[in-house]
Amino acid sequence: MNESLKRLLSGVVYVALLIIATSYSVTSFYILFGIFMMIAIYEFCQLVDLHKVFPLLFGAFAFCLATQVKSGRTNDILLLAATLFVSVKCLILLFGSKTRIDGLSKYIYVIGYVILPFILITKIPFGVKGFNPKIIISIFILIWTNDTFAYIVGKSIGKHKLIEKISPKKTIEGFIGGVIFSVIAGILISKFYIQPKVRHENLSLIIWTTSAVIISIFSTLGDLIESKFKRIAGVKDSGNIMPGHGGILDRLDSIIFVAPFVYLFYQILYYVS
Repeated sequence: MNESLKRLLSGVVYVALLIIATSYSVTSFYILFGIFMMIAIYEFCQLVDLHKVFPLLFGAFAFCLATQVKSGRTNDILLLAATLFVSVKCLILLFGSKTRIDGLSKYIYVIGYVILPFILITKIPFGVKGFNPKIIISIFILIWTNDTFAYIVGKSIGKHKLIEKISPKKTIEGFIGGVIFSVIAGILISKFYIQPKVRHENLSLIIWTTSAVIISIFSTLGDLIESKFKRIAGVKDSGNIMPGHGGILDRLDSIIFVAPFVYLFYQILYYVS
C-alpha cells in the first residue's frame, strides 16, 4: 500500500471516529477524547524526554474529575487562566531562541499545553441547553478548512514565508487563504448546520465568523508550536499511531491550542449576554 493511500485511509478512519463518537453521546465523546489525551501525553513525554508515569496518572485523574464532577464557574475560569498562562509561555518559546527545555518547564508544558486543553475541549460543547456535539464538530470543520486551504493557497501562490525557521512550507498567502475560507465555512455553518432560531440568525453569523478568525489564527500557531517542540527534539513526527499522519499530537496540535482561546471567547459572550 503506497503512502498516499495509507494517509487517506487513516485520515478517513480518524474523521469518522471523531464525528461518530462525538455525535453519539456525551459518554462516547468523553471516552474518545480521554483516549486521545492519554496518547498525546505519552507522545509529548517522549518528545521532550520526560518520565511518563506522573503525567499519565495526573492526566487520567484530572480528566475523570473534570468530566464526572460538576465544577463551578469560578473553577472553570481558574482552569482557563492556567491554560492561557501556559499558552503564552508556548508563544514565547515559539518566537524565542531557546534550543532546549528545562525540567520544570517540561512538566508545565505537559500539564498546561496537553492536559488542561483537553479538559477545556470537553467543556466547549456544553451550552445553555446542555451538550451540543455540533459545536465541537463545527470547530473541527473550521480547523480542517483552515489547514486545507492554507495548504492549497500556499502551494498555488505562496511566496512569502510565515516563519521559515520553524515551518518552511507555511506562507503568509496560505495563512490569509486559510482565514478567508474558514470565514466562508463559518458563514455556512451558521446558516445551514447550527440552524439558529430566526431572531438569533445574525448573532449566530457573528459568533461563527468570529470563531473562524480565532480558530484560523490560533490553529496555525498551535501547529507551529508543535513544530517547535519537534524541532527541539530533532524528530519529524510526535508518533506513528496514524499511518501517513504521525501521532495523535500531530493531528490535534491545532485544537489543543485553539481550545483555551475559543473557550475564552465563549465566556466573554456569556458575560456580555
